[in-house]
Amino acid sequence: SRPILDMSYSRHFLDFQGSSIPSSMKKLVVTKLSQNFREAVTLQQDAPVPLPGDGDLLVRNRFVGINASDINYSAGRYDASVKPPFDIGFEGVGDVVALGLSASADYTVGQAVAYVKAGSFAEYTVVSARHAVPLPSVKPEFLTLMVSGATAYISLKELGNLSEGKKVLVTAAAGGTGQFAVQLAKKAKCHVIGTCSSDEKGGFLKSIGCDHTINYKTENVESVLRKDYPEGVDVVYESVGGKMFDLALNSLAIKGRLIVIGFIAGYQNPTGLQPIKAELLPAKLLKKSASVRGFFLNHYLSEYTMALKHLLEMYERGDLVCEVDFGDMSPEGKFTGLESVFRAVDYMYMGKNIGKIVVELPHSVNSKL
Repeated sequence: SRPILDMSYSRHFLDFQGSSIPSSMKKLVVTKLSQNFREAVTLQQDAPVPLPGDGDLLVRNRFVGINASDINYSAGRYDASVKPPFDIGFEGVGDVVALGLSASADYTVGQAVAYVKAGSFAEYTVVSARHAVPLPSVKPEFLTLMVSGATAYISLKELGNLSEGKKVLVTAAAGGTGQFAVQLAKKAKCHVIGTCSSDEKGGFLKSIGCDHTINYKTENVESVLRKDYPEGVDVVYESVGGKMFDLALNSLAIKGRLIVIGFIAGYQNPTGLQPIKAELLPAKLLKKSASVRGFFLNHYLSEYTMALKHLLEMYERGDLVCEVDFGDMSPEGKFTGLESVFRAVDYMYMGKNIGKIVVELPHSVNSKL
């Protein structure tokens, strides 16, 4: 059965030049479970454009965000019961091009929105009006806040217990979510240390307020921390895993807190993990009255709307840098079109990005949307 559509305004099914929404589109689909994104995912050329139900928006995606966990999703690690084929991509920004009747109470055609929902790696996505975020315009910077910014904001607020003068270590600090952890810790008047893989990234980190950058390719992170912070660090915002987790754990101060928001170093392994020295964990925590806390955004959705509102306000005021990386410096150039999502995922795992990796989906020439 076809969902109820708002037939009262034919323009809800037209773009601004009167050309119809196409009946088919491109989208990415997981056709085989694998942590190898290129093996797992297929570009479908002629998928039907979905129809919005009564409370839904049909969004023409203009920018989609790349996340480290895209390969966890393609490997089926979040829900063992889900079998391929299924849609992929977690977040998008675009224009409303059609909507259901009750959704039209709050939204209109042409409105810019962002959303977090599985299935954003597509030219069009149906989004519940309740879960869409209205935006002043379609800008890729807004996309950086949806998952990456919200993760940093909520995890530091709920688990970080930040206060003036605390020493905060951010691993992968120049990445999509690291950039926000650095800025938010700085706004809490903390001393911020960031690890990164190049001097160029170090320069970016200094420009957003990082007090001390450590290039782990050219410096020994452990000895730098031991020498410069003999008492240890109070909070670690950790997204790398493996050896970096062990090192961060060893660097904690008395009553220090290590927040695990990911472990990207292990995601490409068949198990999704990289070994850590876990047998020493109880002794190390006890010795320092320290703690390790995990953070998964889905468990904190009650805080999400408030967090996003604050982040959007900060960005609009010019108080927050939302660095976007379109892959201009990658060998084949800017990430444009769904076919470039594969390159963008590779680029992330090569550790090349500064800020959030975003793919632009160009819209057809005969349309103003």
